[in-house]
Amino acid sequence: MSEGYQVIVREKALQQDMYYKNNNIMRYTIKYPCFISDTYQTLVNKLNSLYRTKAVMYERSNIMNLYQMAMVEYEYSVMNNYPIRQFEAYVDFFVTDNQNCILSLYFDQYEYAGGAHGLTVRYSDTWNLPKSKKMELGDFFPGRSNYRSYVMQSIIKQIENEIANGNNMFFEDYENLVRENFKSNNFYLTKEGIVIYFQQYDIAPYAAGLPTFLIPYGPGSAVMPKCLYAER
Repeated sequence: MSEGYQVIVREKALQQDMYYKNNNIMRYTIKYPCFISDTYQTLVNKLNSLYRTKAVMYERSNIMNLYQMAMVEYEYSVMNNYPIRQFEAYVDFFVTDNQNCILSLYFDQYEYAGGAHGLTVRYSDTWNLPKSKKMELGDFFPGRSNYRSYVMQSIIKQIENEIANGNNMFFEDYENLVRENFKSNNFYLTKEGIVIYFQQYDIAPYAAGLPTFLIPYGPGSAVMPKCLYAER
């Protein structure tokens, strides 16, 4: 495969320690990607603008909201002689497939606002570079109108196997919860296939993290994009 068609990925970040009454009450780091490609220059310029804008908007909205909450929490803690808890926001990204014509990545957005633990929210994008378009889950199941049912049944079967093997880190009514919380945009690609993920508390308790399930490429399952590993 020609290395000339790889997209180069660079990491950029917005970060700051935030003070109130000379106390560091919050810190944040927002990482976001910057792509470089001679082949897909127009598209990567748009993606760079998109992800930079998302990072800045998150900084201006979510971060400022958290900072306001941190100030209130600080005053309450001082008034009641409680320990001061530093708030935190951390956003990171992970490129899971970057092969010739497909770019797939996800973001984990963690926020801690007091309490026992923070909360992580994941979102993802998969891009068809030659077509300059965002890919949908259905694109990997051509001709299969019931692909959502197929994917959910595959997930339920994997959970059943996990439970049978002694891993019971799922809510008792996991089957209904999978169907209620399944979102077709919650996926990313790897070399092995499509990874479907759920948010924290969707189908399992906090200790289980963000449950993921692999739908492998293969006959009767997901279809690998033809250009994914093809020579150009």
